[in-house]
Amino acid sequence: MLAKLATFICFLSVVTGETLIFEDNFDTFNFSVWEHEITAGGGGNWEFQYYTNNRSNSYTKESKLYIKPTLTSDKYNENFLSSGTLDLWGESPADLCTGNSYYGCERGGSATNYINPIQSARLRTVNSFSFKYGKVEIEAKLPTGDWLWPAIWLLPKHNSYGGWPASGEIDIMESRGNLDLKDSNGNDVGVNQIDSTLHWGPFWPYNEWRRTHATKNDDTFRSEFHKYGLEWTDQSIKLYVDDDLVLNVDPGKGGFWEFGEFAKQAPNIENPWANSNNKMAPFDQEFYIVLNVAVGSTVFFSDDFTNGGYPKPWKNNSPTAVKDFWDAKDKWYKTWNPDTNNGEDAAMQIDSIKVWSL
Repeated sequence: MLAKLATFICFLSVVTGETLIFEDNFDTFNFSVWEHEITAGGGGNWEFQYYTNNRSNSYTKESKLYIKPTLTSDKYNENFLSSGTLDLWGESPADLCTGNSYYGCERGGSATNYINPIQSARLRTVNSFSFKYGKVEIEAKLPTGDWLWPAIWLLPKHNSYGGWPASGEIDIMESRGNLDLKDSNGNDVGVNQIDSTLHWGPFWPYNEWRRTHATKNDDTFRSEFHKYGLEWTDQSIKLYVDDDLVLNVDPGKGGFWEFGEFAKQAPNIENPWANSNNKMAPFDQEFYIVLNVAVGSTVFFSDDFTNGGYPKPWKNNSPTAVKDFWDAKDKWYKTWNPDTNNGEDAAMQIDSIKVWSL
């Protein structure tokens, strides 16, 4: 029977043209595969967490990976936020700071400029696994809690076309953890909604992500595992939830340069993809996997959003956004259910990751 099954799998692989090239079921935490980013930089979004390698924030249990945010004051104390120094420079190769931009390796707190009050994890495969074109399936359950920002995404390994967003970004899934968050039109934009997005453009602020963005709503994203999928070829990128197509991107023969109408937007801009004969450039290079749970930011949570129970605690243009967020801790922290089930309602849980070549 086993021989017949193996023969069938081999036959199926030949018929479909798919070969499994990466798989992690998280029976153990494989640190040779998953590198922890260590930085407070927040990707330029001025997020409210810093990333570290700590088993309070990233661990495997019962064949699942957990990425769980905690309070910085749990490790230090609350006074540390306004008067301490967060030093992430590190010493050994495993604990060196991975991102110095935006004061990412060292920050000092003051009465108005607080140190990142949340500690979380961001994992990547940049040094262990990357691929060009393929099929991805990631089974995950999303975290619940106000102002949580979980993400499953891909970044370019080499930045072959230049700095972000010229070399692209593939956001398979992003979400917001709020149970009752509405946009200005009354649409649910909290944990019942996921976003799928491609970021691309010659340089910031010419990022035409709005042309390659879609959402899907389901009230079980936080209570059940769903399959978040990608099919990426030299002709298109398709993003799925449970095999339902969410986003289908084919830039056309003129590629992303013509698709973005960059020559019309700014005639003097040079096309970073001009020397590529592939219409999918910049999405024709190797990308790696990123998993993380961020918190807040001055970008992802619009000031136009309406939150159930209490208003958003900070304005995105406020010079004291982090302090304003922390001052509202009594309102948002209880939505993370920290005293129930080891606080794991606020964790993104990953059951498995599989990647096939096509």
